[in-house]
Amino acid sequence: MPMPSIVDRVAVGNVHDEVSHPNAIKAFVAEFISTLIFVFAGQGSGMAFTKLTGGAPTSPAGLVAASLAHGFGLFVAVSVGANISGGHVNPAVTFGAFVGGNITLLRGICYIIAQLLGSVVACLLLFFSTGGLTTAGFSLTAGLSVWSAFVFEIVMTFGLVYTVYATAIDPKKGDIGTIAPLAIGLVVAANILAGGAFTGASMNPAVAFGPAVVSLDFGNHWIYWAGPLIGGGLAGAVYELLFISRSHESLPSSEY
Repeated sequence: MPMPSIVDRVAVGNVHDEVSHPNAIKAFVAEFISTLIFVFAGQGSGMAFTKLTGGAPTSPAGLVAASLAHGFGLFVAVSVGANISGGHVNPAVTFGAFVGGNITLLRGICYIIAQLLGSVVACLLLFFSTGGLTTAGFSLTAGLSVWSAFVFEIVMTFGLVYTVYATAIDPKKGDIGTIAPLAIGLVVAANILAGGAFTGASMNPAVAFGPAVVSLDFGNHWIYWAGPLIGGGLAGAVYELLFISRSHESLPSSEY
């Protein structure tokens, strides 16, 4: 039997089932809240470290603090959203799921909007609750070219979304699915240790978007969209084509 094409599984969806249905609205709210929790913890840890130590967020201690905060924060954010929306908390994860035919286009767009809003609200809350401390946008380390940073974000996000597929989306995941939030949090924490000193290790357009909006700093912002979306899309396509065997049936409207 020939391998099913990803194109056969990609679906646009309809407005009633994917946008206006009560369960869809609950999913959007869940993505908004989960992303708010994650960004508040991650961005807030960097602000707290800078205030308490006066050190650079990309110092060794700052990287460890950011790694732990983002890893634990994402573990919680994915866990609390998993049973409602799937706990994407990341436009790159949503795009990777769409490329693999695991979420419809309309629902995916609404997820991404909810994630972006959650990030912006989290950064606004941090700005006001800290008395106006800067919610710093992501930036490249001195001497690193934009194309090197671009590749960094692609590779790190590929690893993240590949982990999501292996532990949360793959129908053969079995008992490994119970540790999916932990595995996803750990791979983000590890990637921050690897790439945080170079690009800030976003791996998530929403995480970069909120601070950029609040601080009005959009320098090299395209990297934090293009890199993660390409990496996430590649991971979704690779895992779906190589490791998941599906029929040619279209995506059910109830499936995320």
